Amino acid sequence: MAGSNPFASLFGRSPFKPLQEHMRTVKKCAAQVTKLFEALCEDDQKKVAEIKERIFELENEADDIKNQLRAHLPKSLFMPVDRRDLLEVLDLQDSIADTAQDIAGLLVERKMEVAEGMAQPLLNMVRRCVDACDQATRIIERLDELVETGFRGPESDAVIEMVEQLNKIESDTDQMGLELARSLFVHEDSMNAVSVVFWYDLIRMIGELADYAEKVGNRLRLLLAR
Repeated sequence: MAGSNPFASLFGRSPFKPLQEHMRTVKKCAAQVTKLFEALCEDDQKKVAEIKERIFELENEADDIKNQLRAHLPKSLFMPVDRRDLLEVLDLQDSIADTAQDIAGLLVERKMEVAEGMAQPLLNMVRRCVDACDQATRIIERLDELVETGFRGPESDAVIEMVEQLNKIESDTDQMGLELARSLFVHEDSMNAVSVVFWYDLIRMIGELADYAEKVGNRLRLLLAR
């Protein structure tokens, strides 16, 4: 008996199912970033390395789903979503997992020390950025309902409201990023110059988790506006 293709089965039910499955994996990947920074703040480098490995595993899982979706997605779909739009959303989702992987890689390649007073604003920002990824996942999970209603009506209005909430979360992360940068600035003179550069780069990457999540939501809103 020939082996079945679980992805083909998933795709057969709905072309949105693999996209949703991809986003769920991306969400898991982003969630590990919170644990990563909690371990960093506890100066537990062994745990940082362990979480890094888990993030890399999840990113690879997301890549597998992404590649399968690209390979199996028909050139044309009889539904109110263009193939290119679907692939663009997929790429934005994938950027979240890629960013989580980049953050984890940096924290293992270079030992980063958390200056006094930085831990709490750092964790606050990371958690809020992960909130943005969670909200983007909730939006993607509503795709089935959107298709059933033809991307119109109360379901569409509900998703637009969810996107607006996502935009608010991302705005929060921008402010938190500024506060964290100010906290870093206070300690610049007592820190290694190279470490300061790496920290500013790290703050930027953390913020990108929320930036890409917001772009996922905004891309869905553009589809609804058509």
